[in-house]
Amino acid sequence: MQEEIIRYENIGMSFDSKKIISDFSIRILRGNKVLLRGKSGTGKSTLFKMFMGFKKPSEGLLYFREKPVNSQVAWEIRKEVSYVSQDTDLGQGPVKDLLDEVFSYRPNREKRSPERLNTLIKEMDLEKDILEKNFETLSGGEKQRIGILIALMLGRDIFLLDEATSALDSGLKKKVADHFLKNEDWTLFIISHDKEWEREGVELVEIGKENLR
Repeated sequence: MQEEIIRYENIGMSFDSKKIISDFSIRILRGNKVLLRGKSGTGKSTLFKMFMGFKKPSEGLLYFREKPVNSQVAWEIRKEVSYVSQDTDLGQGPVKDLLDEVFSYRPNREKRSPERLNTLIKEMDLEKDILEKNFETLSGGEKQRIGILIALMLGRDIFLLDEATSALDSGLKKKVADHFLKNEDWTLFIISHDKEWEREGVELVEIGKENLR
């Protein structure tokens, strides 16, 4: 029996008395690949921020490995889940310094591998000198690929990917989607309008429609 990783149960969210998310429920098991679609403003990114513990739902409950998400469980999630946000503003200064900071945290220290880093730089079609460049001067696509690179270097198998390929050209979109989807054991919860994520084995869920599984 597959392990339950993520569950949203009757989630609702309101801003300034306006209902943004209503009665959203989904259950994601280990190895599932789920693609979430919906119009702009329907709260897709907010759902991810709730799961990571950055926002609280107005209604309903969230579960990680069948444990209700609270402040303590949120810390467990951040140690086990790689979250690629649509916000690509990851910091300033040389890319190598940004990586040093990420991998200075105790849970991440053993994950840094120069060999793995070099391999991913090639796979993401990044220039060899990317580590020396200031992050804020990079293009939107380069910033996205650095975010993806960091997520992959952390060596986790649960990913929340929020428009992670939106600034890439079609060839790179496919390459990134291929990299994630080829791993059968990885659990993926994806927000994207890119058709490259639409594959056999990827379940399409539209927010606002009945989707409890």
